[in-house]
Amino acid sequence: MRPIIRRLLRVTLYLVSLSIFAAPALAGTIESRFAEVNGVRLHYLIAGKGDPIVLLHGYAESSHMWLPLIPKLAVNHTVIAPDLRGFGQSATPPDGYTKAVMAQDIHALTQKLGYKHVAVVGHDIGLMVAYAYAAQYPAETDRVVLMDAFLPGVGDWTKVWLLRDLWHFHFYGPTPLALVKGRERIYFEHFWNDFAADPKHSVPEKDRVFYAKEYAQPDHMRAGFEVFRAFEQDAKDFAGFAKTPLTMPMLVLSGEKAGGQFLIDQGKMVDSNVEGVIVTGSGHWLMEEAPDKVMPKLVEFLNK
Repeated sequence: MRPIIRRLLRVTLYLVSLSIFAAPALAGTIESRFAEVNGVRLHYLIAGKGDPIVLLHGYAESSHMWLPLIPKLAVNHTVIAPDLRGFGQSATPPDGYTKAVMAQDIHALTQKLGYKHVAVVGHDIGLMVAYAYAAQYPAETDRVVLMDAFLPGVGDWTKVWLLRDLWHFHFYGPTPLALVKGRERIYFEHFWNDFAADPKHSVPEKDRVFYAKEYAQPDHMRAGFEVFRAFEQDAKDFAGFAKTPLTMPMLVLSGEKAGGQFLIDQGKMVDSNVEGVIVTGSGHWLMEEAPDKVMPKLVEFLNK
């Protein structure tokens, strides 16, 4: 056999071996785990190594929403993306859906994993939990990101654009649960479509199928409704938190066709070190509607 042919065969075999052994490693970069913390079983995704970042999802989604971002942050950080209590694969306890208690869940998780300082990112309901985390544990929160929704109890919060859907924020109890049972996808289509700048460029179809199945699990719709039932108490809690302004760097990302300037103004009411960015052309679903604008900004801010 000619030397050049032998060399080509060796190179080919080497590349094949790389593909065989690298595939499982790549597939395992994001791990799915569970932990018992604060009296509740939480599911979470984890990847990477380095200073920790916690990613908190919002309503109509779960930790699944962060999958495109996790590998980008995991280059320099340990990334933890939990399913909040009542969501995804986490347990659905009967109560504990104030954002202060949900933040205590996440703090118990970070403590169990051995992290004394974290950066916290939240979208929608997740941003409320992120703020409650930073407000309750300011000495342990290095950075915080709030992404398109609002802070109950801060400023003139009842005028926020999301509250145009006032019916929804009172949509809990036996009758609403009976109405949406088996129709979870129909119910969530309203949010995925109407809160987007363009329904055709909102949450992708494959993700809609995934989320509809997650929320159709027993007791998950009831648990999801509880986060809205808790808004009255959240408003009282947050008004109290806001009396002591935060000082850590805060990034506020708000969709031009959604929250706009409102959330940025709220951020400045609760933190003295705020960078506000309006994501042009985007509605509420920032990660899905404007990934090329949002993800680089998140990576830049969190890598500082």
